[in-house]
Amino acid sequence: MATRALDQATGPRGDTRSRRYDPAETRLRVLAAANMLFSTKGFAATGTADIAREADVSEGSIFYHFGSKQNLLVELGRRYGEQMIEAIQQGDALEDLEPGIIIPRVFEFCRTNSMWEAVAVVAPQSGCDIARAKHDKSGDAEPFYHAAKTTTTAWIIKQMTVAFARRGITDINIPLAGSFTHHVVGDAIEAIMNADNDADRAAIEAETVRFVRAACGYIGPVKAAGGA
Repeated sequence: MATRALDQATGPRGDTRSRRYDPAETRLRVLAAANMLFSTKGFAATGTADIAREADVSEGSIFYHFGSKQNLLVELGRRYGEQMIEAIQQGDALEDLEPGIIIPRVFEFCRTNSMWEAVAVVAPQSGCDIARAKHDKSGDAEPFYHAAKTTTTAWIIKQMTVAFARRGITDINIPLAGSFTHHVVGDAIEAIMNADNDADRAAIEAETVRFVRAACGYIGPVKAAGGA
């Protein structure tokens, strides 16, 4: 949520000087402002002075807490990855999840978090951190992508480890399998975002589930998480 909108909802800002906030609130305000400005103006067109103004903090506090504008992207990417993981897991035990459950939840998360899709410089949410947005040519968004990918890939490896162990499968290179899965799903997300109609999007999702389930040795219908 934009910090100015938040302030307007809670009362007048008073004078135009930046306020003092505790460190935790300062970080949150800066991240919220950076997220909003990067998503509407793009990374290159947004300066730290713009972020400070939107967050109602001093520009120096941005450098104190984050070091650089690029580090803001890293933190936003990490948090975005954590949000995706929460949306995927939904409180279910890791060993109860399988590709037929995980992948539709990833696609749903992407459908509801596409705010940056059309932004030319930073457009990570269109690809849900693992697929490059078609407009992103500059490489400025790479810190976001890398942080989000690192966060989500670590979760994929953790989930695969317990899921394969539960099924008694031990001859799998799980880090490599996790990386392959990450790329397959990332390509599918990009294909879905570029699809012309719902039928094509549904077909891509179904084939992605089928392919990854087969690669991971799952057969038969998908069982609900926690099911016998």
